[in-house]
Amino acid sequence: MAQRYGSTYSPDGSPKTSAKPEGAGTPPPPKHRPFDGKRPSRVGARSNLLFYAGLPLSWKAFSAEPIVMAGYLAALGCLVGAAFLTREGLKAEEAYEARKISRRPAIPRKIFGSVLTGVGLGLVGWFGWGALETVIFASLGTVLHSLAFGFDPLKNKGMDDIDTFQQDRVSKAIDEAEAHLNTMREALSRSGDRAAETRLDAFIKTARDMFRTVEDDPRDLTAARKYLGVYLLGARDATVKYADLWARTKNAEARQDWFALLDDLEQNFAARNEALLLGSKTDLDIEIEVLRDRLAREGIK
Repeated sequence: MAQRYGSTYSPDGSPKTSAKPEGAGTPPPPKHRPFDGKRPSRVGARSNLLFYAGLPLSWKAFSAEPIVMAGYLAALGCLVGAAFLTREGLKAEEAYEARKISRRPAIPRKIFGSVLTGVGLGLVGWFGWGALETVIFASLGTVLHSLAFGFDPLKNKGMDDIDTFQQDRVSKAIDEAEAHLNTMREALSRSGDRAAETRLDAFIKTARDMFRTVEDDPRDLTAARKYLGVYLLGARDATVKYADLWARTKNAEARQDWFALLDDLEQNFAARNEALLLGSKTDLDIEIEVLRDRLAREGIK
């Protein structure tokens, strides 16, 4: 009977049968790809263009009278400050949205950026035209900046009915762990080893999976603290030393050892995260069983 041809690389095909041992044709588990779990960054061209928006004021300032020049330079300073606050506000918002449980940013940077934009354009209107133009420019600048970049998160996320003390401990531990990961990434970016940076991104994805698990259930912090602290601290120190060594000597043996270390760490982080998730599932099963027993005692099915 005719049989549709299919091979390893055929669409919807299956591997060809052969006399291989059982399990030999099983494909390896999928590995993390560089962009898994990532979102496009909001800190891009729009926020960077704000730094150049006020540059024409510098040319206009030095061709004006001293008082007008001072006003234009002050306006330029306000616009550059607004651009900086806006960019930092977008970074803070990304960090806020990346977590399931997060505190609002302590400083509403984007709101302050909108206000500074209005002040800067208001100064341009005052020294270049008059009072009416000042109000128009300031109002338009503030409103348009707010519409373009939005407002900062103004309330905490996912912290209802959660022990504040426990959540503070979790937030502090994860902030320290994120700092270790950022140090590792910065060190490798200086080394110029692109393959190592890609490998580190895969490990960071696995580590952050554990972070999210601990955030979902702060009781898991005790079991995960060694991973968030001691192990990541050791990985950070090893990565910094490897990056410096690779930049100087291109030592292949050190590179192989570092990759092996990342493999071991990723496997251990994944296994611990799986154990934490399994523990949460066990707790859920116990709660369901207790509820069923209570309903059965009350004659409810």
